[in-house]
Amino acid sequence: MSERINRWYYFSGVLAPIWLVIGVTIAGSVYPEYSHYNQAMSELGAKGSPSHILSPLINNYPLGLLFILFGIGIIKTFSTSTLARFSGILVLIHGLSSLSAGFFSCDVGCALESPSPEQNKHNISGLILFFSLLLSSLIWVFISNRCLGIKWFAWFSLACSLVAIALLPHMAAAIESGEGFGLYQRLNYGSQALWVLVFALILLRRKITK
Repeated sequence: MSERINRWYYFSGVLAPIWLVIGVTIAGSVYPEYSHYNQAMSELGAKGSPSHILSPLINNYPLGLLFILFGIGIIKTFSTSTLARFSGILVLIHGLSSLSAGFFSCDVGCALESPSPEQNKHNISGLILFFSLLLSSLIWVFISNRCLGIKWFAWFSLACSLVAIALLPHMAAAIESGEGFGLYQRLNYGSQALWVLVFALILLRRKITK
């Protein structure tokens, strides 16, 4: 019974990246002239946007719950590895940050100049979102072989982490130029979401003993 319950936790990790793509696509479709190339995903839930109410309901809140469940699954699975359990806590924190980012909306356009107190909370939630999942993936660079018996997942975790880090300067430059931020943000978060998807599939397919 316990193994069957754990599989539902793992399935949450598989579903989260898929849900992300579908949710952002739907929210963007009800936002006239919204640009996935130039605009941040947070703008879908910004105050006054056409998708202000819809976006957190179909994106942040369900995604937050899915990440929380997946984090719990990691914690329950690797009961004897402190680092593995810590990575699960970080995924859980990522889920809580998603809920927070949805509850605290950014201002119209999500401009960084003179943000409202609510946008400041949204921005802090976004930073925690990024660093929690990044650190979780970096942990598996060092423990993948020991905890999973899979060497390639260590290299995969490293690659996903490096992609996310390498895109940060491009995101900063895009903020200055006003072009391409949406693309770089999606590639940045997409690399980490892909890591979650692959990790969850590994857990679904393997019987973990450590």
